[in-house]
Amino acid sequence: MTVEKILTITVPSYNVEKFLEKTLDSFLAEEVLGELEVLIVDDGSKDRTAQIGKKYEEKYPGTFRVISKENGGHGSTINRGIREARGKYFKVVDGDDWVDTDGLAELIRRLRTCEADYVFTNYYEVNDGTGELHAVTFPGIRTEEVIPFASLAGETRISMHALVLKTSILKENRIRLDEHCFYVDVEYILYPVPYLKTAVYFDIFVYMYRLAQATQSVSMAGYQKHIQNHIDVILHVLDYINEYKKQPDCDEIKVGYMSHRIAEMTRDQVDIFTSFPLSDKSIRRRFQEFDAAVKEKSPSVYEKSGEYSGMLWLLRKTGFRFYVPIVKLSKMRNGETKTEN
Repeated sequence: MTVEKILTITVPSYNVEKFLEKTLDSFLAEEVLGELEVLIVDDGSKDRTAQIGKKYEEKYPGTFRVISKENGGHGSTINRGIREARGKYFKVVDGDDWVDTDGLAELIRRLRTCEADYVFTNYYEVNDGTGELHAVTFPGIRTEEVIPFASLAGETRISMHALVLKTSILKENRIRLDEHCFYVDVEYILYPVPYLKTAVYFDIFVYMYRLAQATQSVSMAGYQKHIQNHIDVILHVLDYINEYKKQPDCDEIKVGYMSHRIAEMTRDQVDIFTSFPLSDKSIRRRFQEFDAAVKEKSPSVYEKSGEYSGMLWLLRKTGFRFYVPIVKLSKMRNGETKTEN
């Protein structure tokens, strides 16, 4: 008799041979293994990623499956995972992260009887150098109680690491992320929002998120390298919000939730622009072009992002004419003693 798969975990995997065994070992919760589906999506790796995954597929054929494909980026691995998923619920765990095995088992037990569209849990941020753990929890949110998603929308910001989504939401609404692009996590978080009705918070720790790798795309060096990807995601999500606003069943609370998140991402984009040498006029020009695009696509996000960043507000007020002194002053106030001319 085939056991129903309660949870599909998609593992985006690109050249993660150094980490993958730890990741896959963390899923080996024996009492729920039959209810778990793990899709190891090998994104054109050049190392032993696929071979390592195959070992687990051979040993646990009912749970692990390797899907090898041409390189298409993080979004492409999630898109493929959504397409292949058979579980009632869907979660993403990157190939260089892992889960707390007991927490995963408890999550699956609770998902057996859960019908909420949107489930979220606690997680740990793990410093890759020191091993130090930082707990991320959601105080003030009622636990174990299914609530309308709209009542949650104004209360907290939920990251991909906390999130579990009903697979049918992703499949039926053809949720698809940008491919060949970094920073699509925010698309995964926001694109399902228009279709969500209910949510539940389980006060358990599941995801272990590895931080402080110098090569991470979320390091400043990574942001600088992939700056256009970050810009593209912001503008694509703004387009998505604008399309949603045209729908007759548009919920303004959900629009506000998505807009708030993109305003925060716009503030982060300001930090990326100003991390480059202040003498780089091409960056300054791209900054102004980006800012104009945000204003055109969403005046509300434009205004909100100015509230989040005093530097951005002042740059706008002065038409970017005093770019160097304003950025220098802002960095000094924020304790960044090293500035570039």
